[in-house]
Amino acid sequence: MPGRRKVGNLTALAVLAVLVERPMHPYELATTLRGRGKDQDMGIKWGSFYTVVRNMERHGLIAAVQSVREGRRPERTVYRITDDGRAELVDWARELVATPTVERSSFRAGLSVLAVLHPDEATALLRDRLAQLEEAVRRERAAYAEHARQVPRLFLVENEYDLTIQEAEAAWIRALLAEITSGSYPGLDEWRAYHTAGPPAPGPAGGGGTTT
Repeated sequence: MPGRRKVGNLTALAVLAVLVERPMHPYELATTLRGRGKDQDMGIKWGSFYTVVRNMERHGLIAAVQSVREGRRPERTVYRITDDGRAELVDWARELVATPTVERSSFRAGLSVLAVLHPDEATALLRDRLAQLEEAVRRERAAYAEHARQVPRLFLVENEYDLTIQEAEAAWIRALLAEITSGSYPGLDEWRAYHTAGPPAPGPAGGGGTTT
């Protein structure tokens, strides 16, 4: 699990995946990661990037090989991946690919309190989300097709995964909307009645009232 790793931040994984190709200094690492979209894949927080790199060196995952100076720019340290770093990279990749984890999304959190919205409002909001999702899928499919002409499919597999997840979510929202709008969704009448009558008055049953 990530918690047992010497440097558990996914930024470290991204750095190792780039340094396995050749030694680089941190600025070049950051530029390469941005250019490949790894900041999106791994949620890199650039404010802590250099701290992560220093921690990786301290734990022996990477090692400094030289310092270089370009013009008037500050001296930069070039790092290489170590044998421990290579082993960590492979082991981490195996874990992430093989071990399912529960990832809590903000959408799931919203669905967990959907009942506080009137069914009509919930329907409108879900339609808005669906429209945005469909537009995002359209854009990403176009981008994928463009990249696929230049990059081997192996290096686009994470994009395929994203598209599949988004399309599955869109299909689920369509099915949910169909049930609500057709009136076949279980408990829909009670859901509407709750918002028509309002919540029950405070009292002993509600845990907050007093009796006389």
